[in-house]
This record gives sequence, structure tokens and C-alpha cells, in this order.
Amino acid sequence: MRLALREALLSFRRAPMLSALSITTIAFSLFAFDLFGLVALNLRSALRQVESRVEIRAFVAEGTRADAASAAVGDVQSFPEVERVTLVSEAEALERARQELGEFEDVFDAGILPASIEVRLREGFRTPDQVREVAERLSKYDFIDDIRYGEEWVEKLYRLRTIATFVGLALGTTFALVSIIIIGSTIRMAVLARAPEIQVMRLVGATRGFIRAPFLIEGLVKGLLGGIIALGLSFVTYATLGRLVIQAEFFSVGHSLLGLLAGALIGFLGSAYSVDRHLRRVA
Repeated sequence: MRLALREALLSFRRAPMLSALSITTIAFSLFAFDLFGLVALNLRSALRQVESRVEIRAFVAEGTRADAASAAVGDVQSFPEVERVTLVSEAEALERARQELGEFEDVFDAGILPASIEVRLREGFRTPDQVREVAERLSKYDFIDDIRYGEEWVEKLYRLRTIATFVGLALGTTFALVSIIIIGSTIRMAVLARAPEIQVMRLVGATRGFIRAPFLIEGLVKGLLGGIIALGLSFVTYATLGRLVIQAEFFSVGHSLLGLLAGALIGFLGSAYSVDRHLRRVA
């Protein structure tokens, strides 16, 4: 292993231009992958923010006793899907309407708006079926006059999230495969450049595993270096967009480390792909 590592490091000194070209190619292919990851991350964050606004509003019938409504609030708060329950009185509903629709302030008279129970659901419990189930449970209270939660809007939001998830996985997989192929091509150039050396190693009895090891380590190191450069380019892009266009979200430390490991893994796989395919021709 020590000899394989030394050979892998010596390859950078033997062909610095080829190594620089390989790392640059890897960096830009992973940079494209990182850019897609940033788009997917911010899209998911935006959908999460919109999804957090999913709310069920149950209107209380006129004349309902305050203690009955308060007791219902306590019951609903115990639902496992519920994050927060708020009882909005008629006076509070009127004040909200006048603040939010100031141009129609004269239209709202006292008692024109009913009291309501507003239910905010926990994250992970906002699918159309779960929202509908909670709404049906609320409708069983005798004093609930009507329930609104934007059923069509909730279904469209959930459909959009599902589509975004599948498209993200498909495009992410495609970018990863393209990166592996590009990295494999750069490693293939290194294999072809060292063909005479490999032939000599075969003649003196070197095993295929011994020959492959330096290339696998080289691919891993190049993938890691390319990942570091790609992460730096992604941060520069993120900072530039944040200053000139829109404030976005960047990868967390965990995601950044995972990206570097992914770059190393892709470099390793690309090297293995190239060596396994082309070693027979030069050995």
C-alpha cells in the first residue's frame, strides 16, 4: 500500500500538466454537480417554507360558549399531527381583517366575522391525506360551522414536492454518472501515458491488483482535490448571487464534507472504471 501511494504521488510529478488537466476537468464536472445541488437545496428549502404555512381553519358557530371552544383547543393540541392550535375570537378576527385589508376597513363591522380555531401541523404531517384526516376530526365537533384548509392548494404543493424530489434524484444521478465518465476518461489518459511502464511491470511479474492500486489512489486523490476546488467555486458563486441577486442557502458543514467524500468516491469509481476497461489493452 505504501508503494502504491508513493507511485500515485509520483504520477503527479511525472506529468504535472496532465494531472492539472485531470483535476481541472474533475473540478468543473463536480462544480456542475454542486450547482445542481445548490438549486435543489434552495428549492427544497423554499418548498419547506411554503409547506410550513399549511393551516387548517375551523370556524366556530355563533353563540358557542367560550369554555367549549377552549376545551376543543386543548383536545386538538393533543393530536400527534398538530404543532400549534390558536383560538381566534370574533374581535381578533375583525382586527386582523382590518389590518390585512385596510382598504376595506369600513366594510368590516363588529360581529361580521366568526371566531375560529387555527391549526398548524407538524413537519412530516402535511400531506393531503393527513391534512384531510385532521380536518375530518375537527368537523366532528358540533359547534364547528365550516372548515377551510385550501385542499386543492395543499394537493398541488405536495405534488410539486414529489415531482421536485424525483427530478432531483434523476438529475443528481445523471450528473454523478457523467462525472464518473469524465473522470474515467482523464484517468485513461494517465493509463495510456504510462503504458510502457505498465508493460515492464507486467513482464517482471507484477499482479493486476498491484498495477491498479496506484491508479485507484490517484483517482481518489484527484477526485478529492477536484471536490475541494468545486466546493470553493460553488461558494464563490453562492456569495456572488447573494450579493447581486438573491440571498440563498449554502451547504452545511456536513453536506460539504459529504460532497468532498462523494468527489473522492467518484474519482475512485472513475479510475476503477477506466483501469478495468483499458488495462488489458496496455498491459
